[in-house]
Amino acid sequence: MSLAIANALLLILVLVELVVIGLHKKESIPWKEVIFNLNSGHILMWIFRGLEVSIFHLISTQFGLGVVDSWPYVTIWIFTFFAWDFCFYWLHRIHHSLRFLWAVHVVHHEGEHYGLSLGIRNSWYSSLTSIPFFLGLAFMGIPVEVFLTVSSIHYFIQFYNHNNIVRKSGFLEKILITPSHHRVHHGMNDEYVDKNFGGTFVFWDRLFGTFQVEKDDVPVRFGTKDNLRSLNVIKANNLPFIKLFRKVKYTIPSPRYSINNWFIAAGGILLFTLLLNYILQENTWPVAIKGQLFAIVFLGTIGNGGLSEGRTWGLVLWSLLFVVVSPLFLYMNQFTDPKLTLPIGLLSVHAVGTLVATRRKSAIRNLKTN
Repeated sequence: MSLAIANALLLILVLVELVVIGLHKKESIPWKEVIFNLNSGHILMWIFRGLEVSIFHLISTQFGLGVVDSWPYVTIWIFTFFAWDFCFYWLHRIHHSLRFLWAVHVVHHEGEHYGLSLGIRNSWYSSLTSIPFFLGLAFMGIPVEVFLTVSSIHYFIQFYNHNNIVRKSGFLEKILITPSHHRVHHGMNDEYVDKNFGGTFVFWDRLFGTFQVEKDDVPVRFGTKDNLRSLNVIKANNLPFIKLFRKVKYTIPSPRYSINNWFIAAGGILLFTLLLNYILQENTWPVAIKGQLFAIVFLGTIGNGGLSEGRTWGLVLWSLLFVVVSPLFLYMNQFTDPKLTLPIGLLSVHAVGTLVATRRKSAIRNLKTN
């Protein structure tokens, strides 16, 4: 329940920030990129995060050296809080240095609009490639509950650092990685590339020579120089690996239809609520039922990307999932819980509405051409 609430809070904060940006700052909202950010790693990364925690637990309990066994519990917490951030600094820095690991991390950097949703944008495989960097803590015997809690705190701080509202943070600029410091990290300007790798504390960057302050006269340009600009989560997560071995010329295909950004936004947000349901029920449902919901959500992230790019297969997949498969999932498993039936019902309405809207636009376009 607590993990589901935490992830629901992330979604709420993303939406609140977008309201502030739209109403107060009068900026247009890049809905398609925001929804891609929410869906990029999504449920598959959640599964791999569970694997990461399980491996940590296995090593800590079965192969731990007991280094911290005699330490006071408070000391273990304080040590882990700082040690985790030290490990993350090197995880982050090495992901920028090694081409294979950059192929994982680049998904996060391809976002061209800085905001809280960018803090959720990650590769499917980011948790897998994080595993080796925290094994030292596991071998020391750090309890898994301490590791999990400390990492969650740090990840929430990193999520906050992606906000598009706070410009400077006063004296905290000298202690923490602030939104200003992290904007620098996301910059593709020559002055900003490969700087500010820290997660929470800024002193690792100062100590190892990778710190760069945000310059008032050098506005940050976000994204990467070879950005795929794909809204297809399969390509965004896997094409960087293919590019390691051979040159790939990728161009975004011409859309077969146009769809209102609000349709994309509504579908992506509703899909995220199904992820919350999966998290909520993960420890209580049988494997077969969990597998069914996993497939619906995972394929939904792919279908939503197809809709965003105006691909016919995206419209077909989205329609099949939420007009046919999802209602059948509810019926076969006799679900009546509104926490699950309501979002699936709304997704079904959304899918029908999307079909009607795209067919209507196609009909109007055909009339104009004739």
